[in-house]
Amino acid sequence: MSEPQAESEPLLGRARGGSDHDCSEGLLASSSVQVDSGEVPWPGRTSASTRLWSSSKMLFSGTGGILGNDTVVLEMRGHPCMEEKRASQRHSCVFCKHSSFWTPCLTFGKCLVCWYRSIFHRMDARSMCLYRWYYSNLCQRTLSFTIFLILFLAFIETPSSLTRTADVRYRSLPWEPPCGLMEGVELLCLLVFVADVSVKGYLVGWSQFQRNLWLLAYLTVLVVSLVDWTVSLSLLCQEPLRMRRLLRPFFLLQNSSMMKKTLKCIRSSLPDMASVGLLLAIHLCLFTTFGMLLFTVGEKDMEPNRERLAYFRSLPEALTSLLVLLTTANNPDVMIPAYSKNRAYAIFFVVFTMIGSLFLMNLLTAIIYNQFRGYLMKSLQTSLFRRRLGTRAAYEVLSSRLGQAGATPEAVGVKPQNFLQVLQKVQMTNSHKQAIMEKVHSYNDTLLSADEFQKVFDELDKSVIKEHPLKPQYQSPFLQTAQFLFSHYYFDYLGNIIALGNLVSICVFLVQDADVLPRNRDDFVLGILDCIFILYYVLELLLKVFALGPWGYLSYPSNVCDGLLTSILLVLEISTLAVYGFPHPRWKPETLGLLSLWDMTRLVNMLIVFRFLRIIPNMKPMAMVVSTVLGLVQNLRAFGGILVVVYYVFAIVGISLFRGTIVAPFGNSSLAPANGSASCGSFEQLEYWANNFDDFAAALVTLWNVMVVNNWQVILDAYERYVGPWSKIYFVLWWLVSSVIWVNLFLALLLENFLHRWDPQNHEQPPAGSVEAAYQMSEELMFRDILEEPREEELTEKLCRHPHLWLCR
Repeated sequence: MSEPQAESEPLLGRARGGSDHDCSEGLLASSSVQVDSGEVPWPGRTSASTRLWSSSKMLFSGTGGILGNDTVVLEMRGHPCMEEKRASQRHSCVFCKHSSFWTPCLTFGKCLVCWYRSIFHRMDARSMCLYRWYYSNLCQRTLSFTIFLILFLAFIETPSSLTRTADVRYRSLPWEPPCGLMEGVELLCLLVFVADVSVKGYLVGWSQFQRNLWLLAYLTVLVVSLVDWTVSLSLLCQEPLRMRRLLRPFFLLQNSSMMKKTLKCIRSSLPDMASVGLLLAIHLCLFTTFGMLLFTVGEKDMEPNRERLAYFRSLPEALTSLLVLLTTANNPDVMIPAYSKNRAYAIFFVVFTMIGSLFLMNLLTAIIYNQFRGYLMKSLQTSLFRRRLGTRAAYEVLSSRLGQAGATPEAVGVKPQNFLQVLQKVQMTNSHKQAIMEKVHSYNDTLLSADEFQKVFDELDKSVIKEHPLKPQYQSPFLQTAQFLFSHYYFDYLGNIIALGNLVSICVFLVQDADVLPRNRDDFVLGILDCIFILYYVLELLLKVFALGPWGYLSYPSNVCDGLLTSILLVLEISTLAVYGFPHPRWKPETLGLLSLWDMTRLVNMLIVFRFLRIIPNMKPMAMVVSTVLGLVQNLRAFGGILVVVYYVFAIVGISLFRGTIVAPFGNSSLAPANGSASCGSFEQLEYWANNFDDFAAALVTLWNVMVVNNWQVILDAYERYVGPWSKIYFVLWWLVSSVIWVNLFLALLLENFLHRWDPQNHEQPPAGSVEAAYQMSEELMFRDILEEPREEELTEKLCRHPHLWLCR
């Protein structure tokens, strides 16, 4: 090769004399390295890796990189390629970054790896520097804040949600931002997204960009948003519809790989859901027709059929009544007129509810649980494959061969000492770095094989058991005895009993003073009790600090919470005594300062009630349930994100369709006359005026009320009267998406989470004193135990097809 070619010369492609596309010899090679012409250290080779080495500090400084190596000693004509080994060091750091940032975010506990990154990107020095910079904490947090900001604009821009109430009777005119203010903020956000898609497109290359539907959609959404933004300014922000508001949730979707996976799983599960949905539709249609025939007016009927007049007047009304009955929201109201006339009519409603609610709806939940779990398994299997692929690519680059050129190698692997040398430059938690170092030290000077190399990464799936600081050492036997007593868990039980007594006393006084006006209350006894209990809480805090030491006390999260609440209670109590004096008979709740005595006492008691939650860690079954719920909140963020997207889209559509349709009645300061004339259970009689779509915040609350389906027939009826019968389509679609599909998906994963966590096999503890006892598995993937490890041939074949790397060994 006489002339080096930029972006084409392989970095390690012919280290052992193999051809450029031969995947039988050699190591991994980069085919996208920028080459400086004229720098050829030996015939036929380029020094493209010089650029990679010049950016080594930047490459090693990024978070998530695990390993690197400078041990790839390649020999050609007897000359070791020192530049090549340094280049491989750069590549391996990126590969290991991929392998560490795997995305099983549906774990039970704290997820250590939450990003899903592919290794199929450019591998030249400039691209890798850009890659590490793009995935730095600063850039990613800036992007996340930009997504939050552009979504939050819906609360401020017209129609603004900046009013005290959403009730149309009492709502004041909201502040409307001037034209150009919110549009300027939106433009800044869009420019950030333009930079984001540009960097992503450059890193993956144009050929992969054209095949990536998400990136193409990202670019399309940005173009449409910028065009719509231009139209908005040209019309002075008076356009009737802003299409870009509907497209904003896409920015949240495209930035989360797990949300993309979840969305794909939901889409794949829709055919199975549709089969049960069709059964529900047939069930509704048959019983609607049967009900229309059953409750028709007969020739011998002397009085009007109240059931038909109220719920079966027409086919659409009958269908709506039975659809609401499917959710049991109007039960037994829908049955009462007919049941009061003849008890045999109850059979119709009971059979309908049993088939629809008890069988078909629960069958839908079972199908969603089974089908979605299967599709999710495929998605997580892909995640596992990509993690193993990144690890395998790193191993191939890091591998060293012992032996002379051309001879049969004695061994192939990664040298531990070089592994540790590079590990010092990588940013990660000290606990995981220490665990990896100990793991590597255990191999001494033996080359790490592929399996051993993989096992090193298993340390990232472990969370270190926190070791508490040593207790203070006291010389006095009396102090030692006191330290033993106050650090014993029985002392915590005593504190729980005291807290329970405090809570009971508060409940007793709440019952006694339920019908007493604040000005007639005597807070003497309650004030004395609060002083006594708060003094005990302060004493308990001091005794625990004495027994455990300041740092030992703070090492327990429960103690931190107790200490913070106790400090706040002490400040509030001192403030109360300073303003109102010491409790005395007829200690009335008058107002002397910022808050009245009753308000101060109420605030103190609310904090005391919240402090009572300290009993949760001491009750293992309750602690298990709470930890599971907290794990769900943290690890099912993908489902929460999709729900946010759905809420956002439906809220924007609802504002466009129903804004201003709910109008305050005449004389909106009081609705007493109107309520007297309104039918019982109607929108007006129940005063549901705040359930409207006049602004974004009100729309979200209205959608929530419909999703819960309690009394949602009232909202359906009101919008049918105020807007038209077509409005029911919107609310029924929202019920199907939110209550039927999303809630059932969440229930399915909730069941899987609890089943896995409560499985006794998942809670076996390692023997005390063993190496494993120093670490505990971070609440593993809920499906991890049944995922299949990818085969060696699959990984090798995938790496051979890498557009920027060649597998040549």
